[in-house]
Amino acid sequence: MDALRLTCLVVVLVATVVGVGVFAHGATRITRTVRSGRPAPGRLRPVGRRTLLVLREMVGHGRFRHTPVVRAAHWVVMVSFPILFFTLVTGYAQVVDPRAALPLLGHLPPWELLTEGIAWLSLVGILALIAVRVRATPRGLPRTSARAVAAAGAGVGDGSGPAPTEPVRRSRFFGSSTAQAVVVEATVLLVVLAVLLLRGLEHELAVRDGSALASAWHFPTTAWIGGLWSGASTAAVEAAVVLCATVKILVSASWFVVVGLQPTMGVAWHRFLAVLNVYAQRSPSGAVALGPLQPLRVGDRDLDVAALEDLPDDARLGVRAVEDLTWKGLLDVTTCTECGRCQDQCPAWATGKPLSPKLLTLALRDHAAATAPYLRAARAGDEVEPGHVDVDLVASGIIDADALWACTTCGACVEQCPVDIEHVDTIVDIRRYQTLMESAFPAELGGTFTKLERRGNPWGLPARQRLDWAKDLPFEVPVVGADVATAAEVDYLFWVGCAGAYEEKARRTTRAVAELLHTAGVTFAVLGDGEGCTGDPARRAGNEVLYQMLASANVETLAAAEARAVVVTCAHCFNTLSREYPQLGGRYDVVHHTELLDRLVGEGRLRPVAAPDAAPQRVTYHDPCYLGRHNQVYEPPRELLAAIPGVEVVEMPRNRERSFCCGAGGARMWVEESIGTRIGTARAEEAVGTGADVVATACPYCTVMLTDGVAAATPPPDVDRAAVGVPEVTDIAQLLLARIRAGA
Repeated sequence: MDALRLTCLVVVLVATVVGVGVFAHGATRITRTVRSGRPAPGRLRPVGRRTLLVLREMVGHGRFRHTPVVRAAHWVVMVSFPILFFTLVTGYAQVVDPRAALPLLGHLPPWELLTEGIAWLSLVGILALIAVRVRATPRGLPRTSARAVAAAGAGVGDGSGPAPTEPVRRSRFFGSSTAQAVVVEATVLLVVLAVLLLRGLEHELAVRDGSALASAWHFPTTAWIGGLWSGASTAAVEAAVVLCATVKILVSASWFVVVGLQPTMGVAWHRFLAVLNVYAQRSPSGAVALGPLQPLRVGDRDLDVAALEDLPDDARLGVRAVEDLTWKGLLDVTTCTECGRCQDQCPAWATGKPLSPKLLTLALRDHAAATAPYLRAARAGDEVEPGHVDVDLVASGIIDADALWACTTCGACVEQCPVDIEHVDTIVDIRRYQTLMESAFPAELGGTFTKLERRGNPWGLPARQRLDWAKDLPFEVPVVGADVATAAEVDYLFWVGCAGAYEEKARRTTRAVAELLHTAGVTFAVLGDGEGCTGDPARRAGNEVLYQMLASANVETLAAAEARAVVVTCAHCFNTLSREYPQLGGRYDVVHHTELLDRLVGEGRLRPVAAPDAAPQRVTYHDPCYLGRHNQVYEPPRELLAAIPGVEVVEMPRNRERSFCCGAGGARMWVEESIGTRIGTARAEEAVGTGADVVATACPYCTVMLTDGVAAATPPPDVDRAAVGVPEVTDIAQLLLARIRAGA
């Protein structure tokens, strides 16, 4: 062995030992941080289904379906790691013997073709990902810590801090570490280039040796690279192999060192942690963590009305400190790739508010990593200085209060996250502590809570008015307990909801649905003053205790009414009744009114006709978050609109699972927007931009917010407001009823 090979061998062995050691230390730190979290029952089983889920997500890359270029590029780069790892192993042998190859696989033509193919595809993939990042990274993008960036972002629109420029803020990489991304991308690029160069040099050596390996069969795409060395001596080619293999190993070892020293480097660690996070996601079926919120756990049980009676005096409700997160919550924040897809889709961030799901996640990640050693010491009985453990996330400024309460729980962040981070559950858990333990919530919610407690609805109106919407209808609306003994005597229990009973525009929708059901011969009954708020606004605002009281009362009422099939017009009621009441034992066949009406039209029981002498209507449909993203009901409303004669449906740019929120969810319906642009106005401007005559909705909250929004919206330059006017915002049921009446 000559001096060059001996020197390179010593260097790579030392680098490997150091790299693996530092990496293992980093992995140990992450493991300890995650294990410091509270229990998360049900996240590890069933093993078989969860393993298949991981394989499906890795192979299919389903979360990238809206970005096909990134999807393909990321997939080939991901696949290159396990396959090109074998070239790294070969590299150690090549430092000693430039002609070395793996046993069995080394000169197997299919394997060589696979290796070269993946290497070339990975080269194209990493260059594409670099181009995407460069294009989406405007000049002036901050390179400071996530916490510092979050603090700067918190000043947007309220004058409390520096506001980043609009192009910078719009970048999904705002707040991400550019330097860390460069390290990862440069590592991949250098390793892939080294693999291709080594393959070419191997071919050149085979040519020099007169070996049968020197053929396109063994070097299908890299023989030409070896030809570039045809003028060099054999010794020079051998030395080039040794040096190239050494560089490849050193680059990989350096990456291990850099990553191991920074356990918060999610852009690198996610390639390991994402597998675990996807495996441990909420549902083993692979459904995103939307729909029902997770119950509030106290000790080893879920909080319910029965648990409230024997609640310990020192019980902590919700998440105060980072150690109150479950191990899954800590794994979530540690896994974050800083890709910014959640930030890119967040309606709060898009309208100038301080909430970025990514920045909130990164702030929790950094704080968890810094806190973990002190937390372990405290749990071991050692004395720890104040300020290192049990730190109030909001009071300390780790999580900005305005950011916490800006969330509409629309679920866009969860829907877009490629590694299945459950942002909404974490935000609501933090709200629970602030609401239940500190009474620290927006002032407007105090009145909402009081109205819910005293009147059973957020409008604070008396229960006797719940049937006022039915006055003057040309048919009787039966009430359970008065006109029918139980809901079992009719086809459906019509859950009217608070908005449907009290809010003027929603009342029109309620009347329209009732008339349509009557026309179709569907029997139904209502609960009248026996109905109460489902508790959705209380739960999303963190008032789990109030939610439990409201929900338990409704479950008892529905049980007494023998309700089985329920139809609702409110997307929030739909989600709560169908997805959250089962947590309390209430299980019903809940259908949204657009689903039922679509079925009735399809069966011919409702026959809409074109209105005489009426001009065609351009209609754009707004997907309610709690109907669409949270419950995957996208097509029935569109099918229903398509079945209405004289209606031309035009889609907004953001639709279906990428729909933009109206701004009412997460109890924001009852809280004034004082920072940035109103979310409803931003969505309304998008609707106006389609040139539609009507903005069709399927949720009373959306109707309210978009009605206000279109009045305040500024149309795009290519739309003449004077010519098109202000579009009408109305529920699909009212559009359908107008066409049904036209044929009567």
